[in-house]
Amino acid sequence: MGTTRDNSLADRLRLFYEIAAHPGDYARQWKAKHRKKIVGYFCSYTPEEIILAADALPFRIFNSGEKITNADAHLQSYCCSLVRGALDDALCGKFDFLSGAVFPHTCDAMQRLSDIWRLNTRFDVHLDVGLPAVLNTEQARTYMIAVLKKFRQDLGHALEIEISMDRLLQSVRTYNQIRSLLQKLQDVRKTNPKQLTAENFHRILTAAMIMDRFELAQALQDLVSHLDTKGIDAHRAGKTVVLAGGFYNMPAIHQTLERLGATVIAEDVCTGSRYFQGTISLKGDVVKAIAARYLERINCPAKHAGLENRGRTIIPKVKEYQAHGVIFVYLKFCDPHAFDYPYIKKMLDDEGIPSVLIETEDPISSEGQFSTRCEAFIEMLGDN
Repeated sequence: MGTTRDNSLADRLRLFYEIAAHPGDYARQWKAKHRKKIVGYFCSYTPEEIILAADALPFRIFNSGEKITNADAHLQSYCCSLVRGALDDALCGKFDFLSGAVFPHTCDAMQRLSDIWRLNTRFDVHLDVGLPAVLNTEQARTYMIAVLKKFRQDLGHALEIEISMDRLLQSVRTYNQIRSLLQKLQDVRKTNPKQLTAENFHRILTAAMIMDRFELAQALQDLVSHLDTKGIDAHRAGKTVVLAGGFYNMPAIHQTLERLGATVIAEDVCTGSRYFQGTISLKGDVVKAIAARYLERINCPAKHAGLENRGRTIIPKVKEYQAHGVIFVYLKFCDPHAFDYPYIKKMLDDEGIPSVLIETEDPISSEGQFSTRCEAFIEMLGDN
């Protein structure tokens, strides 16, 4: 790309960077402009399509990363930094723009956060979504559909709005468009990872979980139209890795790896590919179609679809993207991912795929130690 094109790309990326850096400011401005409600959520299993259909803005809750002052009076220190940080932000009034929050049934810490949040905050809306823990049975499908139907009813009652079938269909069409465009951006990374870097993509995804979804679809379409979809092959990008794990909102990870000469070519994380994987059918019962997408996309470790299911997803991704290894980045004290890791590691070892596990916090508590671990692993990968 020439200089003019580079500058134009930077201009388009600036929107996503600004929203990702200042989500609360964006939300307050959006609320003042549109006079609509904002509903917070914590997990990629949250049925955002139903929130959007309720004429509200789904807002992914990331902790601010600031020093915790109030949450430790309610939570043990061995809860993960997301749970502790989000509760602290709520108690300190940093989510004053929210009408409330949705808590899907995921890990134990998140379920207990729901109880503590309900008892110690004063938001108007508080909904638990008891999704099934086992996903690969017919009973799970029946149960998931029933849960989503109840969530549609409960959310409509809480926000005093009828969530009609037309609203649901419009919402699903918007999310299908967004997920398709995000996948196109991922495809650009595959063929030309220097044009759209891992940090660029991380910022885009973070903003995508915050901003007005209809404006997001337009902004993503503009960005996709601007990018050069013809580029170098991934194997010419130097050492490449797949980043695996759960939630993370730490651009320092990508910055550190790029500085060390490695490129994150793809991710398997809750705030990455799992967020935009799969589309929703527009045929038949739309609630059943929404349920099918959440059942059939790759599960996170808080859900069960077989001990080797996640490994059978990561290994083909490593081979498809010609990655040299896998870096697992887990939030400290995240039990579901810790329990899941040994099965995936064994499968990677059997395939001869190098991997390393790094536990951290958000924000990264020791960037020097993180950098040292990454550097040692990258050196071990050898030359391209």
